[in-house]
Amino acid sequence: QVQLVESGGGVVQAGGSMRLSCVADERTFSTYAMGWFRQAPGKEREFVASISRSGLTTSYASSVRGRCTISRDSAKPTIYLRLTSLGPEDSAVYYCAAATVEDVQVEQSDYAHWGQGTRVTVSS
Repeated sequence: QVQLVESGGGVVQAGGSMRLSCVADERTFSTYAMGWFRQAPGKEREFVASISRSGLTTSYASSVRGRCTISRDSAKPTIYLRLTSLGPEDSAVYYCAAATVEDVQVEQSDYAHWGQGTRVTVSS
């Protein structure tokens, strides 16, 4: 059974940073690329970042590139999303997802499994 459990959300001050975690089941983590998406109120869910199964390749949305890092820890097995210089536009529910292949993916249709989401609110 696929398990993806996010944590780390909450209220963060503008200009600050956050780190989200997603604990996956061992099989999913060791087989597929993983990604983070987010959905702000009234908006569609959008891609944030993806990391390949090997961890050697990453991809970022233009809106977060340069202030975002996705990583994975095989010993846990957990993926992380660190986002700095937070602004109100980063407020959203953040979802962890497992892709259907090993390589980074940016389209939601390339992800088969999703976590329940963790809410991040950036306060000004």
